[in-house]
Amino acid sequence: MDKKNALRAGAVTAGTTLMMLLMSSPALALTRDDGDDPAPKLSVVETLGLFVAAPIVLFLVIVGLVMVLDKSKKQA
Repeated sequence: MDKKNALRAGAVTAGTTLMMLLMSSPALALTRDDGDDPAPKLSVVETLGLFVAAPIVLFLVIVGLVMVLDKSKKQA
């Protein structure tokens, strides 16, 4: 009886997954909604600055602040 329940649960799960995949077709993403206003595209330099340089600079600022404000190692 356990195998029947497992088989039934697997079939229901597979069927549900298949229906969800078929219903969420990426072709619907090509239709613009009302009020949809895409932003202008970023250049390569702007993209690298925003997604590479800015996080690195932010990380270095945080590291610098931690090092400056760290009071666990007091020098005599």
